[in-house]
Amino acid sequence: MEKEYHKLVRDRIPEIIRQSGNECELVILSEAEYRQALLQKLIEEAGEAASAHDEDLVAELADLYEVIDAVMVSFGISGDRLLDEQIKRREARGGFAQKIMLLRTF
Repeated sequence: MEKEYHKLVRDRIPEIIRQSGNECELVILSEAEYRQALLQKLIEEAGEAASAHDEDLVAELADLYEVIDAVMVSFGISGDRLLDEQIKRREARGGFAQKIMLLRTF
């Protein structure tokens, strides 16, 4: 049963597919293609996390975090730089602790 994906997958997925008795076709992306695929993967994983049931949320957040880590490495963003920016934005705009939902402005 042939199925097309055209999406970035984790490194061991081809091995897992072959171990299950199936074959797969793949390509190694250029750095520019990889970065674009990572950004698309962020959207995919964020959507999966957003729609996850409580028991699956941790696994989906772990997948999202894995993609974020890969994006950071690919774009040369250090953990310290990211945390500094997070702190700066929280100080300027706040966090989400107060559970505020903006309904409209006038």
